[in-house]
Amino acid sequence: MAVFDPARYAGLWYEIASYETPFQRGCRNTRALYSLNDDGTLGVLNRCERDGETASIAGSASVVGPGRLQVRLNGVPFGADYWVLWVDEGYRTAVVGVPSGRAGWILNREPGIPRDRLNAAKRVLAFNGYDLEALMMTAQEPQS
Repeated sequence: MAVFDPARYAGLWYEIASYETPFQRGCRNTRALYSLNDDGTLGVLNRCERDGETASIAGSASVVGPGRLQVRLNGVPFGADYWVLWVDEGYRTAVVGVPSGRAGWILNREPGIPRDRLNAAKRVLAFNGYDLEALMMTAQEPQS
């Protein structure tokens, strides 16, 4: 993406859909919280519920290009390139992927997403070579 504002990207995102990855298998109510650090990096806290327990992992993301993040998670010996492929004008919906196309996410500021933005996000994934047949919707349940 040509324009990416880390400050506007910071905050809570709900995972609406994703491609299955081993580290997220069995997750529901998946969320990502990004916080802007003084050094310009983003703090990352990924959280989900699995088997009745909350699982989480924290780390940081460095902006290495427009919409390109190098993510390092605590306890993981390697980093990963995450590309923000699209964010709508209001920074309400985002599409994130990895260069290999093996992982990707549709994120939204609310646990539900309007159909028009979901369709737009799917079009972005398809345009970037992702297989929409393999995309799985993420269960988001109301929190008490």
